[in-house]
Amino acid sequence: MFSLTGSMRRAVAALWILAAAGVAHAAAEDGARLLDTHCGSCHARQSDGALSRIGRVRQTPEGWDMTIHRMVVRYGLQLSAADRHNLVKHLADTRGLAPEEAAPFRYALERRPSVVETYPDAEVGATCAVCHSYARAALQGRDASEWLLVAHQHVGQFFTTEYQNGMRQRDWWVEVSTQFPKKLATLYPLESAAWIAWQRQPRAKLEGTWRVVGHRPGVGDYTGTARITLLGTDEYGVNYELQYATGSTAVGTGTAVVYTGYEWRGTTKLGGEAINEAFALSADGNVLDGRWYVTDADEVGATLRAHRVRSGHSAIVAVQPSFLRAGTDATVTIHGTGLDGSVSLGDGVAVSGVEARSPESVQVRVSVAADAADGARPVRVGTTSAAGMFTVFHRVDAVRIEPAAALARVGGGPIAPVTAQFEAIAYANGPDGASGTTDDVRIGVMPATWETDNVDAIARAREDARFAGAIQAGGLFMPTVAGPNPQRVFRTNNWGNLTVKGTVDDSGRRVDGTARLLVTIQRWVDAPIN
Repeated sequence: MFSLTGSMRRAVAALWILAAAGVAHAAAEDGARLLDTHCGSCHARQSDGALSRIGRVRQTPEGWDMTIHRMVVRYGLQLSAADRHNLVKHLADTRGLAPEEAAPFRYALERRPSVVETYPDAEVGATCAVCHSYARAALQGRDASEWLLVAHQHVGQFFTTEYQNGMRQRDWWVEVSTQFPKKLATLYPLESAAWIAWQRQPRAKLEGTWRVVGHRPGVGDYTGTARITLLGTDEYGVNYELQYATGSTAVGTGTAVVYTGYEWRGTTKLGGEAINEAFALSADGNVLDGRWYVTDADEVGATLRAHRVRSGHSAIVAVQPSFLRAGTDATVTIHGTGLDGSVSLGDGVAVSGVEARSPESVQVRVSVAADAADGARPVRVGTTSAAGMFTVFHRVDAVRIEPAAALARVGGGPIAPVTAQFEAIAYANGPDGASGTTDDVRIGVMPATWETDNVDAIARAREDARFAGAIQAGGLFMPTVAGPNPQRVFRTNNWGNLTVKGTVDDSGRRVDGTARLLVTIQRWVDAPIN
């Protein structure tokens, strides 16, 4: 979507560069040799055979690449692109995170926009997340002595650390040098049962045909096929054929590397867009789950879930449309693998005939009874079933905007604006008849009309809604250029504090939902894990 003149928006990681190039890498054991050759001169060999510091850390591929980048920038380490990849691969494979350890913080690896973090420990979160995401700290494992060295490193290299952490209001250094290393070593230890178990797990091979489903905010749901081929050790080629529910299609070809036995990192040219992929492979090797995003605009992307096509195995992966109003007739398509047998969409939904079928999809004509109860239905094809993929509703009682709070950034010069995509999610009241309670029925994404406004009197005085940007018909907010703007008070730039309203037309009834949007300044350094 955006073209950047340089690399100022993102420090591109070696794992993306090598995946994009499809380079034939050296054997896996070369990583150990590279570790000795390039790291051993500064990191001494310890009594247990591990190199100092390096042997006391576990990280994601992005984390290790950031560490190597720091060695390049600050200490003059010189590496070819291939050697850098092999070193990251070796470190991530031998000193990585287990799937269970990375799972709570995958949003950072997948670069999901507008995530509001929660902290397992409020004190640690309030300290670590002042300057970067909490996920950046949590996506690693260290012992207490190594976490203490991290504290020393922050004080030595980032001179404002203590001030940013409110040193005048708290005994900051005592906390971070005595209490926090122990807390962090408990939360994110060097050794864990999950990591020990994962190292024993056989590594799956991914070649074959996969059924793909996903959702791209602002565009809609899609289904399709991914054909994965083996190029080398943990290296794959992939061909995509996708079809959106709107009728548009996208095809693409790419390459990927799998780190730590489950971390898929790929680059693909899909539908004319250059995209990066960050997926996680299930423990049984049969499901890929994650997100892909536009390389130069990571806030623009889509979820992806892929199921391996296996002989003798069936699965339902998506239903389109995913909701119908009571008292209506429609054609419904069930997507999956190995589909065979009669079709059921639950109570109150009659299947009147099969219009088309194959092992990958079944298209049926259905009638929803006028008195059918609101709620999700189990979907069944033969002996294969899936819950929560199809919903019946009578009316839209409420609209919630997702994300509920979003961040956008002004653009200008070499930095493209960071957009914010909103969607209107329709809900029906549950059995209690009240909105906003736990039994509400999520219907799904519906078309909406969009507008923005100033969030409060201060924003109105600044005319934030006038200067910060505009929201498009599909719910995409496009910030304006940064500034300074001579038309604004104090000639400030074009940041703003806004509300976003989406309105759904439910058979002539207008149902509104609102969200919060902060349009802020440009980000000049964009790390693989922010």
